[in-house]
Amino acid sequence: MSPYEDSLRKAASKDVNPVEPVEVVEVHPDLYRPDVDVSAIDRHRLKRKIDFRLLPWLALLYLMNFLDRGSIGNARLYNMQKNLHITDNQYLFALTVFFFPYALFEVPSNLALRYLRPSRWLSFIVFVWGAAMTFHGLAHNYGDLIGLRFLLGLAEAGLYPGIVFYLSCWYKRSELGSRVAIFFSSATVAGAFSGLLAAAIHNMDGVGGRPGWAWIFILEGLATILIAVASFWVLQDFPETAKFLTEAERVFTIRGLQEDMRFSAGGEEFKLAYLWQCLLDWKTYVAMGIYMGFDGPLFAFSLFTPTILNELGFKSTAANLLSVPVYVWGCIMTCVIGFLGDRIGNRGYINLGLFGTGLVGYVLLIVSRNAALSYFAVYLAAAAWVSSNVEGSYKRSAVLGMAIGFGNLNGAVTANVYRTRDKPWYGLGHGIVLAYIAIGWLCSLTYIFLLRRENKARDRGERDEVIEGIDNKDANPDNGRYSSVADARRAKGDMWSGFRYTL
Repeated sequence: MSPYEDSLRKAASKDVNPVEPVEVVEVHPDLYRPDVDVSAIDRHRLKRKIDFRLLPWLALLYLMNFLDRGSIGNARLYNMQKNLHITDNQYLFALTVFFFPYALFEVPSNLALRYLRPSRWLSFIVFVWGAAMTFHGLAHNYGDLIGLRFLLGLAEAGLYPGIVFYLSCWYKRSELGSRVAIFFSSATVAGAFSGLLAAAIHNMDGVGGRPGWAWIFILEGLATILIAVASFWVLQDFPETAKFLTEAERVFTIRGLQEDMRFSAGGEEFKLAYLWQCLLDWKTYVAMGIYMGFDGPLFAFSLFTPTILNELGFKSTAANLLSVPVYVWGCIMTCVIGFLGDRIGNRGYINLGLFGTGLVGYVLLIVSRNAALSYFAVYLAAAAWVSSNVEGSYKRSAVLGMAIGFGNLNGAVTANVYRTRDKPWYGLGHGIVLAYIAIGWLCSLTYIFLLRRENKARDRGERDEVIEGIDNKDANPDNGRYSSVADARRAKGDMWSGFRYTL
């Protein structure tokens, strides 16, 4: 084996021991600190320490994000639409207007997060959407509602892609799936809480001269504002500045991340070239299709589940309460699949299975004319929530913003597909969501096929770069010339010949 091939195998292997001073020492030597002894660090204990400091608060933020976004569906059941004197079409447009800033602001928000630090930027956007949420309860007309939904979408845009990018700066690819599952499960918990809270808060109808639906917005908004203020002190930034880590723990963490191609955790500076890499990479656009198949059904499900149950014959409070076990089921599935993905890998195949489950659920919803069968099908549909791809190709905040942003833009479509004239079975809405899930399934299959083909090409040496001082018969100048393997890794990211995609 040549020195070049040996260096590639070491760097690409998942089993590289981060304690050993491998060649990645060349990357950010001021942070890698090869002089620091980390032999006494217990990796599992350190990961538990990081988990405890990061995940609970991130889960709380995403819980509030999803709770505040979807509360309008619960409030609608308590005469909000009648009190604001808006038509069914105006209500649907109010849902739609949320998604345009929500999708378009995700890329700049992620870049701002890196420049301004998570503790500042995330706290700021949470405060803004908390204020917008509170003022929902003070709205008097259609114009007020439209303006507030736009502001809510603008502020909430940065949280989900920001958290995924933030976690990718703390965890290896083999560790990320279960962590994303933990914080993402709070979305399903939020769905459960949403129905319970709405049913309870509605009892404040008439307090302070405000209707019950208004208090749903006001109380949830004020709670979000308090959490935003606390976030400024609770949230940690990146590993290189984390105060809760010792110097040895910090070095250990950064070494492991750099070996896993997580250079952003080592103080990587943003370059415009990274954005162009995202725009020219086919994987970005296939990932958009996956998120499209994921986010479209997600938003339709969260916004309309109470309404669908209501139209099946359940009263307003009963419809809100019956949505609770559906979300609990989604929470359990999210955690199970996240941990399973990290244990066995092959998340692409898991995606196919989960999208397939969602397809079955929505086919049943389309053909069913029985309330009990439709309610059961909602549980199958909920399983499709967890089908998201958070593999190593998303190493740049811009890619995450683009892929997730495009997926969220499709919420503007699915916010309009459950029309009042189609009740109670909503065949058109279920059919369109079914099409979205089918797109997600096909894009996942395409992703698996093309990534496997690319990995094989790299195994054959077809992507090898010319490295100064290393004799490699497969090296091709068209793949680039670099002074060292570390320079090639840093410049090319996941396009580097030694990188292998996780299927």
